[in-house]
Amino acid sequence: MMAFALDFDKALDQPLLKIGAFSLTPEKLVVAVTVIAVSIAFIWFIRQLTKRSLARSGEGRAATIYVAGQIARYLVVIGALAGVISALGVDLSALSLFAGALGVGIGLGLQDVVKNFVYGLILLFDGSIEVGDFVELEDGTAGLVVAIGPRATTLRTNDYVDMLVPNAVLLGGKLTNWTRDRVSRRIHVPFTVAYGSDKEKVRTAALEAAHAVAFTQPDDGDRRTQVWLTGFGESALNFELVVWPSLDAVKRPGSMMAAYCWALDDALRRHGIEIPYPQQDIRLRSWFGHEGADGVAAAAGRAIDAPVETIVPPRSTNDAAADVQRSDQP
Repeated sequence: MMAFALDFDKALDQPLLKIGAFSLTPEKLVVAVTVIAVSIAFIWFIRQLTKRSLARSGEGRAATIYVAGQIARYLVVIGALAGVISALGVDLSALSLFAGALGVGIGLGLQDVVKNFVYGLILLFDGSIEVGDFVELEDGTAGLVVAIGPRATTLRTNDYVDMLVPNAVLLGGKLTNWTRDRVSRRIHVPFTVAYGSDKEKVRTAALEAAHAVAFTQPDDGDRRTQVWLTGFGESALNFELVVWPSLDAVKRPGSMMAAYCWALDDALRRHGIEIPYPQQDIRLRSWFGHEGADGVAAAAGRAIDAPVETIVPPRSTNDAAADVQRSDQP
C-alpha cells in the first residue's frame, strides 16, 4: 500500500511538458483544472443570484444589482486567471517576451476588443445607460437595454430581436435615453383636419381620444394633455396632440403612436370632423359674368356698398401659448 502511494506521488510529479525552467506536472494540471471548475461554478452561482435578485427587486434597484453582479463575475475571472497561473507555477518574468508580443497584437488587431471592454466598464459605472433603459441610436435603432457585456451591449427591440451594439458605438455616438431616471417623456402625435373645422371641437375630440387610451397619465400640474395648432397645410389644418404617456408605453413607441392614432380617428369621426384628402381649388369666374376688369370693378363696387359687420371671434383655448409660460422651462 505504501509502495502504491509512493508510485502515485511520483507519477503526479512526473513532468508532462517541459519548456526551459517551466515543467507541467499532473499535479499542477489537476490543481489548475480544479481552480477553473470552481470559478465556473462561482460565475454560474453569481449569474443565478443576479437573475433572482433582479426578478424580486423594483425598477429603481435593478441597475445597481446588475452592476454588482457584473463586477463580481469580472473579479472571479481575474482571480481564476491568477490562481491558474500560480497553480501551474508559471514564472511571470519569463512571460515578458509573450507580453511584448501581446502588446503588438493589441496594437494591431485587438485594440477594438480592449476599447469595447474599457467602454463597457465605463457604461457600468457611469450610470448614463442602465439595464432597463429604452434607448435610440443616431441611426434610428431603438430597443431596451437587457445586458451590458464586456464587448457589446444587447438591445432588445419591440419585435423581440436582440441586437448587439459595440460599447464604443454607444459612448462614441449620439444616443437618446427615453427613460433616463425612470421618468416619462412628453410625445407629440400629429394629425390634420379640414379647413373650416371648429378648433374647439377638434380640441375636445383630441382630448377625448387621449384620455380614452389607458396608458395616458392623468393631468398633474404642468404635465397635462394639450392640443396645439401647429400650421396651415395646403389642404388641412395641422394639429398635434401633446400627451404624457406612462413609462411602459414610452418603451414601445410604435404601439404607443398607433394606439393614439386609432383613438384620434375614432374621436374625430364621432364628432363629425373631417380628415381631408389632398385637394386643389379651381375658380371659374368667366362662367358667372365676372371676367375681365369690368367684372372685377363691379364686384368691388358691390363689396364697398355692402354693410360692414364687425365679427368678434369666439374665445378659444390655446394650449401652445399656455405651454410657453410653463414654470419648469429648462
